[in-house]
Amino acid sequence: MIHRLPTVRSDCGGFEHLGHLAAATSDLFAEKLTLDMSRVRFFDANMAAPLGAILSRVADNFNHVEVVALRDDVGRILRKNGFLTHYWCESLEDSFCTTMPFRRFRLLDEGAFEDYVHRQLRDKGMPVMTVAASRAFRRKVFEVYQNAVIHSESDIGVFACGQFFPNRNRLDFTVADGGMGIRDSVRRYFGQPRIDSIPALEWALKPNHTTKRGPQPGGLGLGFLQEFSRLNRGKIQIVSRFAFYEFTGGQEHFRKMSADFPGTAVTIEVNTADETTYSLTSETASEDIF
Repeated sequence: MIHRLPTVRSDCGGFEHLGHLAAATSDLFAEKLTLDMSRVRFFDANMAAPLGAILSRVADNFNHVEVVALRDDVGRILRKNGFLTHYWCESLEDSFCTTMPFRRFRLLDEGAFEDYVHRQLRDKGMPVMTVAASRAFRRKVFEVYQNAVIHSESDIGVFACGQFFPNRNRLDFTVADGGMGIRDSVRRYFGQPRIDSIPALEWALKPNHTTKRGPQPGGLGLGFLQEFSRLNRGKIQIVSRFAFYEFTGGQEHFRKMSADFPGTAVTIEVNTADETTYSLTSETASEDIF
């Protein structure tokens, strides 16, 4: 089959386009998918993570996947971050070191993901942080991956990709899985099969709410990242099934999407024009906020 993808930005519309791709390819088995990108005028590089999750699901069902008809500028960035090397395209040197490379992690690759975050956040315009604040920030990003490991049941793993835009003063980083999604996890936890995507996400975002059983803490735990985003004037997005959530300007916004995005994707956008120096309230209390 041929699927023609439109422009994909890191917003509700972009995730809806990917949701439509997932729906169109959900029943493919031992066939060929040609992803025609001739209509893609712009592709936010961090969106390679959720796109990679969808295409990996297709490929794992014994389908042949090819990506064709890319504009030069779109193909250039997806070659630099290594996404297109999975679809028989040569890589391109990232001379300016602005990409956070596309990576696929298995659920047990915690050490590899932690090392990836540590290496890739360096020299990408991050605001100045004390050692303790930087460590706490990286740990909270790592917990996004851990949530996918604990809750998603994703048999295709976890995908990450990002991009530093020096001229736009922003760094976008996305972690995506191809699992059951927050809605189904909450439905299972409460034994309520009719809970919709947005109420499920609203519940999951509340402090101390988790579908994890046992004494260890769980849940999305985004309080630290939300406070950083508020001070930094950045952004957080969470997409899961039909729910789109965005935290920006210190305000939360929920939207119901027109398409079902399989799994969960979390995007952190950092305002790299921020000249603030960040430190923890107490450098000895790792859970304190700036």
